[in-house]
Amino acid sequence: MPSYPGSAMQRSTDRILTTHVGSLIRPAELRDLLLAQMEGRPYDTAAFDATLERTVAEVVARQHAIGLDIVNDGEFGKTLSWSRYVLDRLSGFEPLEQQPADAVPAGIRGRDRREFAEFYADYDPKQMLLGIRASAVRSPIAYKGHAVLDRDITELRRQTTGRGFADVFMTAVAPASVVPDRKDEYYPNDEAYLMAVADALRVEYRAIVDAGFILQVDDAYLASMYDLMVPPSSMADYRRWAAVRVDVLNHALEGLPEERTRYHVCWGSWNGPHVSDVPLKDIADLVLKVRVGGYCLEMANARHEHEWRVWESVKLPAGRVLVPGVISHATNVVEHPELVAERIVRLAKVVGRENVIAGTDCGFAQGPFVQRVHPTIQWAKLGALVEGARLASQTLWS
Repeated sequence: MPSYPGSAMQRSTDRILTTHVGSLIRPAELRDLLLAQMEGRPYDTAAFDATLERTVAEVVARQHAIGLDIVNDGEFGKTLSWSRYVLDRLSGFEPLEQQPADAVPAGIRGRDRREFAEFYADYDPKQMLLGIRASAVRSPIAYKGHAVLDRDITELRRQTTGRGFADVFMTAVAPASVVPDRKDEYYPNDEAYLMAVADALRVEYRAIVDAGFILQVDDAYLASMYDLMVPPSSMADYRRWAAVRVDVLNHALEGLPEERTRYHVCWGSWNGPHVSDVPLKDIADLVLKVRVGGYCLEMANARHEHEWRVWESVKLPAGRVLVPGVISHATNVVEHPELVAERIVRLAKVVGRENVIAGTDCGFAQGPFVQRVHPTIQWAKLGALVEGARLASQTLWS
């Protein structure tokens, strides 16, 4: 086990620590091999292993050079996307028809797309939503991804040990975000399906924590499902839907040390209008019911930056931290470090400087084939994050 993690989540005790949400833009050579793998075309497995090892080493080294404190492997070992990677790691799912490369998954066809249909008619075909298939559940769900999970853990440990990082994290999907548009032909009801998924994902969660990493659970659908449900459903209907999934996630997390876990919620994070997002104030209590040590939330983009004020009335539970997005993944404009510092300082004055770790709104790539900014801009933004945290620390510890 690496030497950097302690028994608790790192806190900003003498300066503002920095991290990000997880998914970083894949290099072209790795993306090409992942595409061949996804499409079932012949590819050199030895070349894939060597490319994955080399690119993980490079992305860890780049994070180290920039000065990030809490890092990961960029999710380079994950196929398809931040959530659908589990289709390779969970039994019980069978793919149905292959959708066209420009098809929009049913799980994001909500009110935003209805109200701005002309925009999305132009936007969606350019997003390279490759490999999206409808899936059916036709047999018991269980975890089968031990080999690739062990590969990713081993490589991340090897590349981060001895570099002096404050900590290292690894991401995994939440039960609510696993194939939300599935066709269930096996389980008697939604709750039974969710519990089966939770029990299977617990294997992955436990392995990440046991490896000495922080577990980050990604759950975009907890918030973005509002866009699909309301209307015709009501806010009360949506909150009941979300509360069930919070309970199921807590079941999956049971027995894990809260201080070695954090929870990421976003609103889908595609760079579109997002006028139908559920306000944070309407779900903050549900988010805080997830028993983890930290909460990674969007707070930098133009639709949610104002919501830092939610924390003036919502009390952060003792011992937990906020990981606010202080740079956006969805625009090629690089934030000025002084703006980043302002975002950090105003929140720190509300919840306490030791309870803030500066982060990103979401991943810069929602999978191997979808990137939100150019790679050079991704690294420039992360550099602005680090510099902004340095400036904020001067103010907060002066």
